[in-house]
Amino acid sequence: MKNRQEHFRGMYWRQLLVTAGMVLLTLVLLGFVFFSLSYIHMRQEQTGELEKRANSMAKQCVSYTINNPMDGHHLPFPKLHDDPNFFNLADFAANLTGVQFILYDTTQTRIYATGDGISTYTEADWNYLQELSGTVSSGHSVREFRDTAGIGRLIAGVPAVDPQNNKMVGVVFAASTSSSLDSLWRTFITLYFGVAAAMMAISLLAVSLTASQMVLPLKEMALAARQYAAGDFGARMKDCDQTDEIGELSASFNQMADILQAQELQRGEFLSNLSHDLKTPLTTIAGYTDGILDGTIPSASERHYLEIIAEESRRLSRMVRRMLDVNQFQTMDPMRGGRSFDLCESMRRVLISMEKKITDRKLDVEVEIPDASIYTLGDMDMIIQVLYNLLENAVKFARPGSTLYFGLRIRENRAVVSVRNFGETIPPEELPLLFERFHKTDKSRGEDRDGVGLGLYIVKTILKRHGEEICVTSENGVTEFSFSLRIM
Repeated sequence: MKNRQEHFRGMYWRQLLVTAGMVLLTLVLLGFVFFSLSYIHMRQEQTGELEKRANSMAKQCVSYTINNPMDGHHLPFPKLHDDPNFFNLADFAANLTGVQFILYDTTQTRIYATGDGISTYTEADWNYLQELSGTVSSGHSVREFRDTAGIGRLIAGVPAVDPQNNKMVGVVFAASTSSSLDSLWRTFITLYFGVAAAMMAISLLAVSLTASQMVLPLKEMALAARQYAAGDFGARMKDCDQTDEIGELSASFNQMADILQAQELQRGEFLSNLSHDLKTPLTTIAGYTDGILDGTIPSASERHYLEIIAEESRRLSRMVRRMLDVNQFQTMDPMRGGRSFDLCESMRRVLISMEKKITDRKLDVEVEIPDASIYTLGDMDMIIQVLYNLLENAVKFARPGSTLYFGLRIRENRAVVSVRNFGETIPPEELPLLFERFHKTDKSRGEDRDGVGLGLYIVKTILKRHGEEICVTSENGVTEFSFSLRIM
């Protein structure tokens, strides 16, 4: 029972049931309004036609009394019941028009009733017509619908007026059953329900197909999401070639899956590199410490190995500090508040702080920093970290005795900073990997024990938070890093 309820709570069934309910409600309301108005209109038309025929009969009655005098006087309308010729005339008119004519005099006395079906009139019907004759005698025409004993009748009553003296001489009723009207109305109902059923079926079919096209991709997404939660990022949506919202959602879902898969690969590589880089200093520290404690290392050499342990501890500390810096830089918003700083002064400060390392490598420095201040938008401390990392990296891998370039140029209202050194050419396939976490070339792993492979990754992270990119080129032993900042 629970599964069945959950099944009907699904998006497909909700869409189908809501649409079916709306279509059904619309058809019912339209049908009610249409049938009500059409039935009333047709009944008014038929009673209007009866009123015309009643007027015609009233004129015939008045004309007959005028053209058939008795004892030199006009025959009064109440005396028509004494003339069989008039009865024949009334019956002929009734048979010709299919209408029942009922005549009353001015005293509300029924004179004559024509046509078939008079025998079906009940006492209540005659009393009702007698009351209506009193209304008509006052000079008002009437149109009524009467339903007794399961028989519906349309009735129209008019006064018969003598045009010579403008005196009313009687009342004429024209009546007919509503069977023809009811038959036409039932035909309309049958036709309407047939069309309504066809519309309902077509609507449900269209909604079913549309809902299926909407629900199936969502089910695929739900299944793929469960696979992602289990660590499998290989599932992809198949309907990403559609141009509607579902297609856009599928394409975005696949893009998200690609990003998650790439991040998972990076996470695995990060953990692998992290374990490798942490294992080396930890193994060294543990090995030399055990050697000192168990006496394997002679007392005379203990200071040397303690210095190695201290250096490895500091390297481990730098690695952890760099990892914390990366996490901090990824969450900071350097553009908040619209802060600005002098980029030229920051470059001079970084250059001065690197003086000893530059001197130790016996490098010449070509400096191109404008004397005037150049203010750029961003976080000064973070940009100084970028400058320091780039310059430190350039000094570290520069050929001893070569020239190092550190400069700033203005290009299209932007300050372009460049750091260039002469050393080994970096292979083209290696350039995109320089900014990955813990990435180091095989050669640098052997020569550089101070590096942890996070310097350039921090550079890229900081510049990305500033909305900027960094470029690198390496040809014929000349490697150059450059980035730009917007000038205030």
